[in-house]
Order: sequence, then structure tokens, then C-alpha cells
Amino acid sequence: MKPFLASKATHARRAKRRTRTRTGPRAPLALLYVGILAFFGIFFVLPISTALRGAFLDQTGAFTLDYLIEVFRNPVYLEGLANALKLATASTLLAFTLAAPLAWIGQRFEFPAKRTLSALLLLPMMLPPFVGAIGFRQIFGQEGAANALLRAAGWLGPGQVVDWLGTGREWGIVSLNALHLYPIFYLNLVAALANVDPVLLEAAENLGCSGLRRAWRVTMPLILPGIFAGGSLVFIWAFTELGVPLMFDYYRVTPVQIFEGIRDIGSNPFPYALVAVTLVSSALIYFTGRIAVGSPPPAAPGRGGHSGQVRSLRGIRGTLCSALFLAVCLLAALPHLGVILVSVSRDWYRTILPDAFTLQHYALALGDHLTVPAIRNSLIYASLSTCIDLLLGVCIAYLVTRTTIAGRWLLDVLAMLPLAVPGLILAFGYLALTRRGSLLNFLDPTRNPLVLLVLAYAVRRIPYVVRSATAGFQQASVTLEEAAQNAGASPFRALTRITLPLIAANLLSGALLAFAFAMLEVSDSLVLAQKQGDYPIAKAIYELSTILGEGRYLAAALGVWAMVFLAVTVAAASRLIGTKLGALFRG
Repeated sequence: MKPFLASKATHARRAKRRTRTRTGPRAPLALLYVGILAFFGIFFVLPISTALRGAFLDQTGAFTLDYLIEVFRNPVYLEGLANALKLATASTLLAFTLAAPLAWIGQRFEFPAKRTLSALLLLPMMLPPFVGAIGFRQIFGQEGAANALLRAAGWLGPGQVVDWLGTGREWGIVSLNALHLYPIFYLNLVAALANVDPVLLEAAENLGCSGLRRAWRVTMPLILPGIFAGGSLVFIWAFTELGVPLMFDYYRVTPVQIFEGIRDIGSNPFPYALVAVTLVSSALIYFTGRIAVGSPPPAAPGRGGHSGQVRSLRGIRGTLCSALFLAVCLLAALPHLGVILVSVSRDWYRTILPDAFTLQHYALALGDHLTVPAIRNSLIYASLSTCIDLLLGVCIAYLVTRTTIAGRWLLDVLAMLPLAVPGLILAFGYLALTRRGSLLNFLDPTRNPLVLLVLAYAVRRIPYVVRSATAGFQQASVTLEEAAQNAGASPFRALTRITLPLIAANLLSGALLAFAFAMLEVSDSLVLAQKQGDYPIAKAIYELSTILGEGRYLAAALGVWAMVFLAVTVAAASRLIGTKLGALFRG
């Protein structure tokens, strides 16, 4: 009897230790929880609410709807909103057109080099279209390489041109957005198709429903949530895109109108109204689509015996599938190949390829008064923001996965929300929060944007670190921490000496992603860096591209450096985190 009672007491003590390990000391955890909530409240929720607040208060502080009503009365603002919706819709449809056949083929068939080509499909998502616009304009401009190729083939006369980009250059913006964003659609469609139960497809075929009819009547309703998840991300991203329209000198669109209104943010209420309309429009479109699509279908039952649904294609069919994937990869890489050619060309006008090549632009770019300080500034901003992301990311992941503190789900939601909020809106909110007379005026970026840029980069990129850290904590067994605590280690010591070294690869991959994307953050950089000495790389590229003569060549050279840097760091992160990297961009 005594051994039994002793054994029962031992089990009770162990269970108590496990509970202590799972919950941790209540007071420090509660303080940490409140501190993280305060960070998101001040630097994420408050800037957005301040930007919205300015749209509903007049000069006396009284509530008004006049500014919002004027947005819909003013033909300039109304045209900008209509153009933004038009560009976003066209970008979303084109991205879906590119991604849908690739996802269907990739999910149903095995073909030569499938794994390599599927990985290459994701590369455009990592390369900023803001930089690719330089090469795209060079190739598809009226005197660019595409028309030169048609003249050489005899399809155009000596004085004839094809206006590929359109008089307003809308199709150039749409094409760049779609080529940058179609991987988001692809990832969501692949995941949705993988969850379709093959039994349903077989039953439909046995009942005579096959081919396109089965795809429309059976497959499409089942994958509709995946289409909506990818489509909503692509639409909102394209709807609020700032960098690409600026690079195409396309000013009749709402994001650029907000950007232009920053100059008189203290006296002009209409940029606030435009921000409010943009946010409300995005939310309405999102929730309307969510209601129309409805809730996802119930999880499919087990699929034992159906793993053979993926067919292996050889010969001409397999080659055609590989060729389709490769063609889309090359098409998506075309703008950035154009940037590389611009950066090494002496002159490129009315010819298929540059007349002569040189590396002089790289030397000139590194010697320009804009570029070297911009590289230094970006390194400082990105490094500091990554340190903040690592600290917050580990804390949030620990609270979510290792404690039972009430409301920890809220931290996970807040950490992922920055992916859905456009950088332009957040940056505008920071400006509104620090204007003259406000509580945080001492952070005014016109004096020194360091703090605001670091915070903006950190908030925008924290989802990568949180997701990577959470995956690491879930993979690392909690029993190792329990064993360390049973041996006398404190929870903090067990975390730092046992768990963190085990998940170092996850943390490093998330940090690399956060650092790389912060180095080339566009919207925050264009809005918050207002003095030349404070420009990061993205703002320097934009300023160089507007200089006549050598400007675009120097901008292209700096853009190539940025692309190489981003590609190397993302490849390193992908190697560390494995195939889960693309999951960060799924809706």
C-alpha cells in the first residue's frame, strides 16, 4: 500500500512541476503579456486609429463626414479610387490566370524537374516589383526591346511601335503586380486542391460528371475558400501598392494621392479621408467576399488508398508541363533580367539587347552621394528592427506555445495582422501620430526617422519571426525544459540554455527573412524618410530613377545589388526553414 501511495505522490509532484512549466511564474508572464499588448497598441493600433480619426474631425475637433463625402464628390479623388480598384481587380484576375493552371498541374501530375521548377515559381514573390519596374519599362517601352524584336522579325515597320503599356501605363502596373503576386495564389490553390477528397471526384465521374463540368460543379466549390484566401491578399496588396505606380509615373491612383498629400499633412484633411476610404474599401471587399464564399467545407475523411491520384507524366506530356512551369518562371523573371541588363549597358535604345556593356554603373552607384549613405542607413534600420522582431517573436511564441495564460491567442492574431495592413497606411499613421502638437511629436521623422523606420520595419516583418519561432517551439519537446527545471534550473535558464539553442535554425531563418525584407521595404521608406541623409535603399533607388541621363542606370545597379542580397538571404532562410517558407504567404 505504501509503495502505491508513494508512487501516487510522486506522480502528483511531477504533474505539479509540468503545470508549473506550462504556466510559468504568473506575475512575470502577465507583465510580459501586457507589455507586448502595449507595444502593438502604441505602434500598430494607435497609428491606424489616429489616421482614421483625422478623417472624421474638423478643425474645431467636432465630428464630421464632410471630408469623406468630398472624396466621392471630387472627380480627382474619385478617379484615383476607381483606378486603384481597376488595377487591383485586373492584377488579381491576371495573377489567378497564371497560378490556376500551374496549381492544378502541380497537384495532379509528376513531371521532370517538378520540385526545382515549383521552387522557382516562388522566387518573384521575394523580388520587389518596385525594382523590376526599371527593367520592365526598358523592355516594353515604345522604343524598348520588345518593339525592336518585332522590327527585326519584320512584323513592324521602321517607324511603327506597339504601345504595350498603354497610354496610362496601367497594363505595365497590372503585369508587374500579377507577376509579383501570383505565387500567393499558387500556394493557396495548391493547399486547397490537396484538401479535396478524391472520393468525391471519383463519385462525380462515376455519375457521368467529368472534365470541365466536374471542375466547375465539384472542384470549384471545394477550393473556393482557397481562391478567396489568395485572392483577398493579392487584391489588397495591389489595391494599396505605392512603389510600382510611382516608378511608372502613374499619379492618378489613391495610394500615390495619399503619398502626395503627405507634404501638407498638418493642414490638409483629405489624405486622412483617402486613408479611411482605402481601409474601409479593403475591409468591405474582404468581408463581402468572405460572406459570399461562406465557411470552408468540413474536413475530408481519411484518404487511405488514394495516394496514387498523382500521375507520373513522361515523354512529351511531361516535357510540356515542365516547359509551362519554366515559361512562367522566365516571364516572371523578365523585369528583373531587364534591370540587370540596364545596369550593365552603356546605351539601350531601339535595340533588342544593349549596344555595349560596362560595369561602370556599379562603381558610380557605390560612389554616388545617395547610395553609400542609403546602404548604411538600410543596414542600421534593418538590423535594429530585426533585433526587436527576434525579442518580440520569441516572447510571443513562448507565451502562445508554452503557457496557458488567458488570451494568448490575441497575441498570435496581433502578430499576424501586419500582413493584412498595407505599409502605406501604417506609415501614414506614424506621420499622423507624430505631427506638431501630438504626444509623440519628439519622434517626428522630419528631424530623424530612425526610431519610426525601425519600428515600422519591425511591426511589418514580425509575422515571419513569430511563425518561425512558433514552429520551433512546437517541434522542440517541452519535456527537455521540464527535465532541466527538475534538475534545479529556472524556467528562464531552461529556455535560454536548452530550448533556444534547439530552435536556433528557426529563429535564424525568421530573422533573415525579416532583415532581408526590411532592407527593401518600399512604402515605409518612401513615406517616412524625408531628408536625403536619412534615405534607405528603396528611397535612394526611387530618387535615382527620376534623375535624367545616368539616373536609371545607377538606380538599376543599386537595384541589382539589392536583388542579389535579397535572393541570397531568402535562399539561406529557405534552406534553414525548409519547405514551410511558402506557408508564411498563405491566406
